[in-house]
Amino acid sequence: MDDIAKHLGISKKTIYQNFKDKNELINILIHDRIVNQDLQMNKCFVESENAVQEVFFSMQDMDYFLATMNPMLFYDLQKYHQQAWQNFVAFKEKEIGKTIMANLERGKKEGLYREELNTEIITRLRLDQVEVVFSQNEHYDTKKNSLASIMIEITRHFLYGICNKEGVKLIHKYDAEFLSKQENAKII
Repeated sequence: MDDIAKHLGISKKTIYQNFKDKNELINILIHDRIVNQDLQMNKCFVESENAVQEVFFSMQDMDYFLATMNPMLFYDLQKYHQQAWQNFVAFKEKEIGKTIMANLERGKKEGLYREELNTEIITRLRLDQVEVVFSQNEHYDTKKNSLASIMIEITRHFLYGICNKEGVKLIHKYDAEFLSKQENAKII
């Protein structure tokens, strides 16, 4: 709360005049992040030409979101802010799960993903990958690799596993564009 007050240039007393406690503030912030993420997932779907590009659009969003995030956030939410964590987990299971399933079905219909994929199992696999990165990030060296780079690498691996030959061609195309955007962002 000291950091928040300092960043806003106000006293902690002023914060507590507007919020009952730290948990209320965190719950509001997590709710806001969830609403924004839901809008962003929808935007990725609407603006993409195909299922593979949709995943790359989500990678760009992930890169921005995770690059500015402290990896301890998810640990702190789990340990100290159970309601906010449960809201995040519920969103991941329901909304992110629906988005993954829809993307898998879209990719199969577009002839970019392997036809024999069991979308229910693959959706669960992908949710588990996200879970490991967000809630058990001690599995990865976040001093050596950022959460964003870990999640992007896992997403690339995931895409290669679900795409057929036509989808792999698009992975190469969109990955080159993605890497170019990342390089340009570093220059700016």
